[in-house]
Amino acid sequence: MLEALQMPFFQHALIAGVLIAVAIGLIGPLTMANKMTFMSGGIAHATYGGVGAAIFFGFSILVGATVAALVAAAVISFIAYRYAHRADTAIGIVWAVGMAIGVVLSDMTPGYNVDLMSFLFGSILAVGSDDLWLMALFDLVALSLVWYFYYDFLALSFDPVFAKLQGVKTGLLHLLLLILVAMTVVLAMRLVGLIMVIALLTMPSFSSEQYARSLGGMMLFSIFLSIFYIVAGLFVAYLYDLSSGASVILVAALGTITLFFIKLMLRTIRHHPRHQRRASVRRGGEA
Repeated sequence: MLEALQMPFFQHALIAGVLIAVAIGLIGPLTMANKMTFMSGGIAHATYGGVGAAIFFGFSILVGATVAALVAAAVISFIAYRYAHRADTAIGIVWAVGMAIGVVLSDMTPGYNVDLMSFLFGSILAVGSDDLWLMALFDLVALSLVWYFYYDFLALSFDPVFAKLQGVKTGLLHLLLLILVAMTVVLAMRLVGLIMVIALLTMPSFSSEQYARSLGGMMLFSIFLSIFYIVAGLFVAYLYDLSSGASVILVAALGTITLFFIKLMLRTIRHHPRHQRRASVRRGGEA
């Protein structure tokens, strides 16, 4: 295991994992609190169209994925905000059209493209030094925006009608959040791939929601879990020669299930009659 740390590609993957975990830990809880999981999935899968276009026309896959993700975020945000009762239909259309464009263009591209597969399913070999600087810059921007708009995001997450009455520009905030989701998806696809990035956005957030008592607490705990899952998953991938994306997701799934059952057991113990009697006696003694 220690020899892996001496390899430049693995060092890049670990640094990238920590950097993208910060973004996932910040954005994931916001998407969950705003019930945007399906929207995030639509953006992630629509990004495939940009990847296919980049492969077919021969330009940067990162550029193609970014443009496709931002366009998908803008379309989904506009329809979901203006026509909320048709949001699921719009997301489904964007999801399907993006995937279809990617499939058709990749089919029209001669030969089997390894780069395309690495973006779909993730690869620790796909992370370069330029990606690290881009991830670090995005983390800085995301941290600054979440810190500056924290209370607006908080209001949007738990009572958007009240937030709008208080003068919060909920439409722009909704779009900003989906843009952050889009950029997180594009950067995370290097490690876990477009197919599985939505799982990484949701699983740490799901666990943090059960243990944290505030949105800020959810973000901190989600960042910690994301770092642990990604680093552990990368080591598993290296040791057993597995796909990095699948390894990270399986580690995250195991951690999510474990934390869920721990919380369930703690809740059961807390509501057990014997525990309640002891708590009652303790309160009586303090009185």
